[in-house]
Order: sequence, then C-alpha cells, then structure tokens
Amino acid sequence: MDKRIFKEIDYILLLSLLLIMTLGFINLWSASVAAGYPFQWKQLQWYVAGTILMVGAMSFDYRELSKYSVHLYIFTVVLLLLVIFIGKSVSGSQRWISLGFFNLQPSELAKLLLAIVISSYFAQEEKEQFGLRDLVKPTLLIAVPFLLIFKQPDLGTALLILIIYGSIVLFARLKWSSFLIILGAGLCAFPLAWKIMRPYQRKRVEIFLNPDADPYGAGWHVIQSKIAVGSGQLFGKGFMKGTQAQLNFLPEVHTDFAFSIWSEEWGFVGAVLLIGAYFVFLLRCLNIAQNTRDRFGSFLAFGITAMIFWQMLINICMVLGLLPVVGIPLPLVSYGGSSVITTLLGTGLILNVRMRRSLFQG
Repeated sequence: MDKRIFKEIDYILLLSLLLIMTLGFINLWSASVAAGYPFQWKQLQWYVAGTILMVGAMSFDYRELSKYSVHLYIFTVVLLLLVIFIGKSVSGSQRWISLGFFNLQPSELAKLLLAIVISSYFAQEEKEQFGLRDLVKPTLLIAVPFLLIFKQPDLGTALLILIIYGSIVLFARLKWSSFLIILGAGLCAFPLAWKIMRPYQRKRVEIFLNPDADPYGAGWHVIQSKIAVGSGQLFGKGFMKGTQAQLNFLPEVHTDFAFSIWSEEWGFVGAVLLIGAYFVFLLRCLNIAQNTRDRFGSFLAFGITAMIFWQMLINICMVLGLLPVVGIPLPLVSYGGSSVITTLLGTGLILNVRMRRSLFQG
C-alpha cells in the first residue's frame, strides 16, 4: 500500500465523527434508563463493529466498486426480495432479516449500495449536463428497490432513496428544462401518491398538518416531542433529568425521538453542539467530494454525504413537527445496528476517496 495515502486522512472528519458517536452514546445512556433496557451497550458494540468495517472500507482502491456496480445492484435487489419471503415482521412492518445474533435491515444497507451504483452510472456517462433521456436507465434502476422497500412498508426509507438519487442527479448537473419538467410531474403525482398510501401513512401526514386533531392518539408523539425540545430552553434540564423522557411521556426516545431527549436534557446549547458536529462532518465530506480528481470518487463521496445529510435533516425536522413522522433514524445517535454500520461503512468510503485523491489524475 502506498504510504502517501496515510497523509491524506481527514482527521477533522474523524474527530467530528467521534464526537457525534460520543454524544450519541451519552444520549442513549439516558434513553436506556427511560426505556428500562441498556441500549447504550448494544450500540457501543455496533460502534466498534462499524469502526472495524470503516477501516476495512478505507483499505482498498474504491474504484473497484465501480467495476462491480452491476453485482452490487443485483445483491441489493435480492436482499430486498428476501425480506418479502423470510423477513421478520415487527409492528406490522416486515423490514428485517434475522441472522441470529443480529436483525439486519436491508433497506438501510440498500441506501449505501444504491448510492454506489448510481454514482458509478453518472461517473461513466461523462457529460456536462444530463437530460430526461439520460435519466431513464438510472430511474428504472432506482424504481425496483424503491417499490420493494415501499412494500415492506417503509415509506420513509423509500422516499429517502428517491431524495438521495435526486441529489446525485442535481450534482451531475441536470438541465434546467429537465428539472422543471420533473418538478411539475412530481407535483402532479401527489394525488396519486396520496391514493396509494396506506391509511396509517395518510394519518401521519394529517397529524403533521394538525397534531392537535388527535392529541392523545396519533398526534401524541409529535406534541410530546415539541414539548421536550422546548422545555430544554438554553442549557437543558440535565443528564437523565428530562421529565418528558424519564416519565415516559415521550415514546421511542432511543430511536426516532433521540434528538428530543437530547434537546430536553442539554438545551439549545447541546442541540447546537450536536448539529455543529454534524455540520463539520458534512462540510469535510463535501470538501472531499468537490476536490477529488476522480469522477467516480467525487460522485461516490457526494452520494454518501447526501445520504447522511438527508437522514439528519429529516429526523430533526420530524421531531420538531416540521415534517411527518416517517421513521428515519438520526445517524449514529438513534439506536440501530444496521443504521450505524451503514453510516460508518459510508464514512469509510468517503475517507477512502480522500486518502487516494492525490494518486489519481481524473
């Protein structure tokens, strides 16, 4: 291995990543007390396993992934098909495959794999701008896993895959005329989307628009979340002293509403610290995407960055009542092995791109 690559490791990115995981562990400690289960120790195992995989993702020439993009796509589809046939059902959703020691959520891994596949496609199509005809093939590629994930049902992750895809398309420089046509088509498709949504999914949208319509039912989560965030004020109530979480007014504090308990206990200052850590992390990732000399590496780094950014933004907006509750985890803070491992694998690939950028001339 060329020793020059070790000089290219982004240590600021690594420090911000470590800070996010540290804050996430502290938050899960408090959430575990509220939930009555030691989630933080299980999460620590995922941190360690994910870090090992992250180092592994840094140790090879990432350009090899482009050569196997077809294989990665087939693997993704097969994995999602397995969910239909042998998937584990929890609370009416069939999203997991039991591996004995670990319940794998293939839709989480699919986000990363599809980012690699789509990045490979646009990297190989060396054009200054892309039109509608250029999007036919990648859109069809995305459509299959989108429908399989939607069927689970997992509307949040399915929409997130579309958002990641759209971000990569914009990064590839979409023609303005094509952008306006897609935007118009998307707006016209809303009535159809509403029609095919399941009743509970429609209910989430209705509650988002008016949580007070069912304050003790479907609107309970959002209302309690907003109370938790607001009651933290400037410096918060203190570690393990958040009443909304510790008195079980706020559900799912270890997953969907992790940011709510963090804001209640650490206040506005704590929220700024966590968001600031994400900001530094994402800014370093974007810097890598912008400055790499390899076209595939640039698309790959940007696609993974988009994946992490949109998860963070959607989750925080969700708990603040700015978006419907769709079950998107807060990266490295919400409890979940599949999410942690996927995020750290993706980070390893971004670091991989950074480490080798001086070796490639484009």
